[in-house]
Amino acid sequence: MFDANALLRTHLQKLVPYSSARDDYKGNEGVFLDANENPLGSITEEDWNRYPDPYQKELKTRIAQIKGVRSENIFLGNGSDEPIDLLFRAFCEPGKDNVIINPPTYGMYKVSADINNVEAREVLLTANYDLDVEAIKSAVDENTKIIFICSPNNPTGNDVSLDKIEEVLRFFKGIVLVDEAYVDFTSRQSFALRLEEFPNLLVLQTFSKAWGLAALRLGMAFASEEILAILNKIKAPYNLSGLVQKTVLKALENLEKKDRMVDQILKNRESLGEALKQIPMIKTIFPTDSNFFLVKLENASEVYKKLIEQKIILRDRSKVALCEGGIRITVGTEKENELLIEALKNLN
Repeated sequence: MFDANALLRTHLQKLVPYSSARDDYKGNEGVFLDANENPLGSITEEDWNRYPDPYQKELKTRIAQIKGVRSENIFLGNGSDEPIDLLFRAFCEPGKDNVIINPPTYGMYKVSADINNVEAREVLLTANYDLDVEAIKSAVDENTKIIFICSPNNPTGNDVSLDKIEEVLRFFKGIVLVDEAYVDFTSRQSFALRLEEFPNLLVLQTFSKAWGLAALRLGMAFASEEILAILNKIKAPYNLSGLVQKTVLKALENLEKKDRMVDQILKNRESLGEALKQIPMIKTIFPTDSNFFLVKLENASEVYKKLIEQKIILRDRSKVALCEGGIRITVGTEKENELLIEALKNLN
């Protein structure tokens, strides 16, 4: 039986969280003289003088409808990086506990571990960028608290084997984080719909990619109420601004536009992939389930620098484990992709 509180750091077990002015009174109307706000309004044309809902109830209700989950199973953060950091702060004792990451993968897992003085044990993906479950099992010990799995994976672009994720979820007694930042570009079902099956599962998604809201910094974590109660206990009282909540709530009225953008990106991905095959210097184009390609080519770092001189900015991954000679290419507009291909042909 999974028990999140049994994994919790000892000093947090009796923590009394900060009680905000909006914890005691849940209504939207009244004479608000409790939070030392400016009663006259704001210096902007629109009034932002009242503190926002600390638990984003209205926004969570709408997201729950879209995602097919219960609002009680949603945590909203300042990007996905906030719940990642909160997991370290909640469950990992600095200098004692460890987590497992699977390079090449999203770099913030390691950075967050380093910031929190937590060992990040690296278990490399296989040669075809899949999980090495037996190696993960060997790396786990009594102080392993979290296993991070990115799928579709960044920077390789592929979905790892879903049955291997399930295997990890079944054998590991701690938290398994499945980062689905790029899931909107796949046709598979999200693991967020399987929370009842796996109580130790936490799924990350984001509004930064398919939804085109990267500047607003809104990430979603889906998990059991038990896990999310702990995150809510230690998060900043007002971790999402009222402006972000209001803007995203309005944006969610236009789901058709998001679907159209995803369709267009997938079409552009296909045409870009075909065009990249015609560039002789590119030796390998890896299969992708995301909105980017990982390619391997001769003199990757030099090509990367030459493209920057032309104000075409890619991501040099040539020094990342298992990505030697690799560059990550985000799928752009048709025009941007054409400019990239033309520049590569000229360099070739």
